[in-house]
Amino acid sequence: MGKIFCLIGKSSSGKDTIFKKILNELNMELKPVVTYTTRPKRNHEVEGKEYYFINEEKVQAYEKSGCLIEKRIYHTVDGDWIYCTVDDGQFDLQKYSYLMIGTLEVYQSLQEFFGKRAIVPLYLHIDDGVRLERALFRERQQENPNYEEVCRRFLADSADFSNAKLVKCGIDEHFQNHDLGECMKRIKAFILEVIKNK
Repeated sequence: MGKIFCLIGKSSSGKDTIFKKILNELNMELKPVVTYTTRPKRNHEVEGKEYYFINEEKVQAYEKSGCLIEKRIYHTVDGDWIYCTVDDGQFDLQKYSYLMIGTLEVYQSLQEFFGKRAIVPLYLHIDDGVRLERALFRERQQENPNYEEVCRRFLADSADFSNAKLVKCGIDEHFQNHDLGECMKRIKAFILEVIKNK
């Protein structure tokens, strides 16, 4: 039985970078899971790679058809954005293991849908000052930077990823991302060990 490795962490903790590097280095062991969102596409993002960019009507259609695994709504300064995971044929745990990016809510919903043993958390941790610097740098690269939304997300993360919530989800393994090379080494070794013993 395959596993779904769920990369979890606060905004700008390095999830996208680590996701791409792990898939590149472990492409024989893991397949990517692409989730869906109604938020606008960022300058560097590619449809079907980072996300599938859809509208609310499409989300409702997935919900009505019973294909929606989980759905989250974020009340941003630009309106409500929906993020969701869809049972769209990407998952075959009899044959493969997967890597995806998620939140604590996503992690819990995946456990409910696929069973606790199928879902493995990879929680990234990084100093808040470094995260804020990264978030501001990334936002400056956008055509229309939205610093108000950066601040909203940064503050929301403190509540969303509190120690109490991590403990409640049973997440006690943290991967420190102050050194990308070292973090990658630890995550790769952990994934390979889990796959070997599945």
